[in-house]
Amino acid sequence: MTRGEGAQREATTYQGRFAPSPTGPLHAGSLVAALASWLDARAWEVGHSGRGGRWLVRIEDVDTPRCVPGAADVILQQLATCGLLPDAPPVWQSARGALYQQALDQLIAQGHAYPCACSRKDIEDAHAAQGHDRTRHATLPYPGTCRHGLRGRPARSWRFNTTDFKPKHPLALIDKAQAATFSIADGTVRWTDRRLGPQSQHVASAVGDFVLRRADGLWAYQLAVVVDDAAQHITHVVRGEDLADNTPRQILLQQALGVPTPSYLHTPLVCGANGEKLSKQNGAAALDLHDPLQALGAAARVLGLPAVEQLHENTPAQALEMWVNAWARTYNGRP
Repeated sequence: MTRGEGAQREATTYQGRFAPSPTGPLHAGSLVAALASWLDARAWEVGHSGRGGRWLVRIEDVDTPRCVPGAADVILQQLATCGLLPDAPPVWQSARGALYQQALDQLIAQGHAYPCACSRKDIEDAHAAQGHDRTRHATLPYPGTCRHGLRGRPARSWRFNTTDFKPKHPLALIDKAQAATFSIADGTVRWTDRRLGPQSQHVASAVGDFVLRRADGLWAYQLAVVVDDAAQHITHVVRGEDLADNTPRQILLQQALGVPTPSYLHTPLVCGANGEKLSKQNGAAALDLHDPLQALGAAARVLGLPAVEQLHENTPAQALEMWVNAWARTYNGRP
C-alpha cells in the first residue's frame, strides 16, 4: 500500500474501482462494467451530500503473456472519451508483486497454502480415474492430490487449502448492515449480491483448492485482486456477472488474510450473436467511440437505465448526470 492510498482511506467512505485487463481495447461488455462501477461511486456522492464516493482504475496486467502492448493506454483513453475519469492515477498490478508475495508468505505461515506438483493433465487424469466427465467451459475441481505432501515431486504452484479452512473470526465486513447476509459455515460461503440477491457456494466441492501462484511463476488472479482491493481500501466491487463465481474464493482469502470484505454487485452480461458473452478472447470488437454517447447509451440500456432522448442535443456529461440519479434510485437502496 502506498502512502497516497493510505491518505485516501482517511477521507472516504466509499472506494470503488474498475479493473480491466490490458489484453485488448474495451468492448461493449466491458463498458457496461465500467459505467456501472463509475455510476455506483457517483451515486454514493449524491446520496451522501457529495462526500465519499471515489472511483479508481486498476490495470490488471499480472497475466503478462496475455497483455497486449499499448492496450492499457487505449483503455484509459476510451474511458476518458466516455467521461469516466478516475479520482487518482491508475495502479498497475505488475508493480505490486512484493505485496502478493507478502500475502502468500502469510498464508503459508498460517497453514492455509501448500505447494502443488500437479499439471493440468494430472488433474484431468485424476478425475478420469474417478469416472468424472468434464463439461464444456467447466474447470475441474482440484482433487487434493498434493494437499498432504508432494511425494517427492517438485513443486509447480501454490494452492489455497479450502478443504481444511475454518474461519477463526467473523467476517470483517465493510458494510456492517450486511452482517446477516455474509457467512462461512460448513465450508459454504454465503453472501448477498446487490443485484443477484442471495448466493452460496461450497468452494471445496465446486472448485477445490485453488491456485495462488501459478506454475509459470505468475500470480493468480484470486490472490492479486484480494490483496489489491484491501491495499486500495475498496469498499464496493461492481463488475460483470461472469466474475460472480470468483466471489466466494475471494471471501475465503479475505477471511484468511484478515482483510475486510467489500459489498458486491455483478452487472448483466452482454452476449454476442452466438449467445456467448462478449470477451476479448472471443474476438469481441473494440468499442466504436466515434459517438461516445451512443456507446454509453447502449451500456446504460443493459443496466436497465433510462434512454437518453434526442441524443444529438445531449452530451455524455449530461447523460451521465441523469444516469447517476437513476442508478441511485435503482441500486443504492440494496444491501
